[in-house]
Amino acid sequence: MSTIVRWGVLGAAKIGREHLCPAIHLSERGVFSALATRSRDKAQPFMDSYPGLKVHESYDALLADPEIDAVYIPLPNNMHVEWTQKALDAGKHVLCEKPIALQAGEIDTLIAARDRTGLVAAEAFMVTHHPQWHFVRDQVRSGAIGRLQFVQGAFSFDNAAEPDNIRNRADVGGGALRDIGVYPSVTTRFVTGQEPLNVQSAIEWDRGIDATATVLARFPDFTLQFYCSMRLGARQEMVFHGDEGFVRVTAPFNAGLYDGETVEIRRNDGITTTRRFLNAQHYLRQIEAFNRSVLDGDPFPCTLEFSRDNQVMIDMIYAAAGGEGAGASA
Repeated sequence: MSTIVRWGVLGAAKIGREHLCPAIHLSERGVFSALATRSRDKAQPFMDSYPGLKVHESYDALLADPEIDAVYIPLPNNMHVEWTQKALDAGKHVLCEKPIALQAGEIDTLIAARDRTGLVAAEAFMVTHHPQWHFVRDQVRSGAIGRLQFVQGAFSFDNAAEPDNIRNRADVGGGALRDIGVYPSVTTRFVTGQEPLNVQSAIEWDRGIDATATVLARFPDFTLQFYCSMRLGARQEMVFHGDEGFVRVTAPFNAGLYDGETVEIRRNDGITTTRRFLNAQHYLRQIEAFNRSVLDGDPFPCTLEFSRDNQVMIDMIYAAAGGEGAGASA
């Protein structure tokens, strides 16, 4: 019986280099074994950091490597379904960057492939592994702020000066909703366990992608309002407001990078509680959870079914604004 997960990574993406590959390397039961890229220049930083790393010149070659158990996929958005499917067919467990698909229906095919192969397949929503979000979920569901009535969120940064950035390219499924709008959606659903009943939205389009989106979503017991933008100064915040107080998350998504990992609870009775989560390393926690799923059969916290329902909400937002989203049929 295997005691370690041997990981391969498809592509030399920045998120892999800076976050996921270090997390794999630091995990107790995982090892970063192989990278697939045709570019020697892009491979070199990985080779410098991980001596002995095997480099394949094609994605197919890595998937054919019998010494690889699982793959991490940080490819452009429009390639996620194809390569997740190929990896499962090749007998590899898969952790794929978000969005794992451009439309909810595509995730049904991945669920079917996961069930047919018996392998672990999941979307890399690292926020679902961060202890601050488990804390917020417990506080909201336990009634610490009374009856939840309103959730407010914001996620923004400015990359207008980077026209070639894949987030600004319609042909690869770019756009603010798919890159960052998924986070106010997924954290609200994670905390409350509820799904939206209906959505209103407005989108500002730029070069074929949704550069800014504002959303009003009605859930069974509360209303969510958020905006996401790739044309505004950097901001992140989530607030869960009940009739007896509110919970504010100061660095909800890029925890530890954007700001300190702090959750503040303010109650009507004047009691304010602040909880800090220092060096929680949600990427490492995500990899550790995946390794346990592969090696021990533990349920992975972020299932494909959970991801599918999040994509349903993103599809609803695009539809409410009068379109299906850039690259939806790519």
